[in-house]
Amino acid sequence: MFKDRIDAGLQLAEKLKRYKDKENVVILAIPRGGLPLGAIVAKSLNAKLDVALSKKIGHPFNKEFAIGAVSLNNIILDDDIEISISYIEKEKKRLREKLKKRLALYYRNRSPIALKDKIVVIIDDGIATGNTIRVTAQLVYDRRPEKIVIAIPVAPKSTVQKLNLASYIDEVVCLETPFNFQAVGQFYMDFDQVSDEEAIKILEEFYAQ
Repeated sequence: MFKDRIDAGLQLAEKLKRYKDKENVVILAIPRGGLPLGAIVAKSLNAKLDVALSKKIGHPFNKEFAIGAVSLNNIILDDDIEISISYIEKEKKRLREKLKKRLALYYRNRSPIALKDKIVVIIDDGIATGNTIRVTAQLVYDRRPEKIVIAIPVAPKSTVQKLNLASYIDEVVCLETPFNFQAVGQFYMDFDQVSDEEAIKILEEFYAQ
């Protein structure tokens, strides 16, 4: 469906071109996989680029299965999970320590962009449950933006419907909602992991131009 993240980013940029050259647009990429796409979209739209720091909370018996997500200020959990409060609290503390370290890494040479009264476009390379992007949207909503847009190349139809129902999200742009969705990577020919070092380099090169 997509050759790589560059291809997906170019296709997303085309879908978002109505936001081009608007002074108050901020592209907020979810590290690490969302940054290659976010940089392409921000450059195409002549917009600012920043990162959203959040982490998924994995199921205790399958860490890849997200049961929620956490940011430095918010936490979101699936409605129908039956997981002990002690596990959630332990994971929240552990993940927030990781996020604090990532915050120091990504903002070595600059400060986060203020999001008040901005059109904030939150970008990732694809989503499954949508929990990480939902907690990110909640975090952004608390900063009183003008509008919150979720932009992703691929996601299950049910997840897109869930995002559309969220009161704190104004618009969802999703290029593909395939029927047989198992994982984001199945819809990319090249889906190599993006390291923090690569993501930071993309961000620094964007602002060096």
